Amino acid sequence: MSMYRRLAMGRYLASEHTQGPWDPGSQHMGPVTALIVHELDRTAPLPGLALSRLAVDVFAPVPVAELEVVTDVVRDGKRVQCLSAAVLSGGREYARATAWRIREADTPATPAAGPPAPVPPPSPEHAGSYLVSGFGYGRAFDWRFARGGPMLSGPATVWGRLTVPLVEGEETTPFERLAAFADSGNGVSPAVDFATHLFVNVDLTISLFRTPVGEWTCMDAATAIGPAGRGLTRTTLYDERGEVGSATQTLYVAPR
Repeated sequence: MSMYRRLAMGRYLASEHTQGPWDPGSQHMGPVTALIVHELDRTAPLPGLALSRLAVDVFAPVPVAELEVVTDVVRDGKRVQCLSAAVLSGGREYARATAWRIREADTPATPAAGPPAPVPPPSPEHAGSYLVSGFGYGRAFDWRFARGGPMLSGPATVWGRLTVPLVEGEETTPFERLAAFADSGNGVSPAVDFATHLFVNVDLTISLFRTPVGEWTCMDAATAIGPAGRGLTRTTLYDERGEVGSATQTLYVAPR
């Protein structure tokens, strides 16, 4: 079963693989973010321009139901292009995104300033594969923790591979896989106890300096909680060739 089934142009039906950890009737924002990328890739594509930044604001928990993704070109250009996307269900807007495409060119690659590349995921016959169970999104990935672990507090380094298609009968791109995974930075590096507190992200910003490749994505994530109900998760993103960019999430934090 895929995460979504296309009903018409821009319209989809969500499956149980999109379920988040807080409410079985609400989606994890990872699949929603990947679906936004899926639709943006089909919006006014220009040869040589690559999606380089995506910022998603979340207005309310997205229901596991029929969705509509409406996209537009905000600013067109030959070198840079700004796009927008809105996610609706039942006529209500649940999330809004902006994205930048940047023209590709030959430039000298410089070493990234972030932490060194983590160890690639172990092969299946070795110990280290973890199943994050209990909700549909968690079961839709192959999780490999290099640091930390499921439901453990503190920073974490984890590889993930999507094991189901994003959209039934349609190709899932490496950027879509990365987008589906990157929204889990706060979930794998909690700074408070899941049983006693909510720590829900109200946004997600992904910035990439190169296009990801392959099936596997790695997050090196850490979360900081302030004294007044706000938090911030900062995640360095990798594919199997090395670092590709970063993600940030602003968190709403409160006792349950």
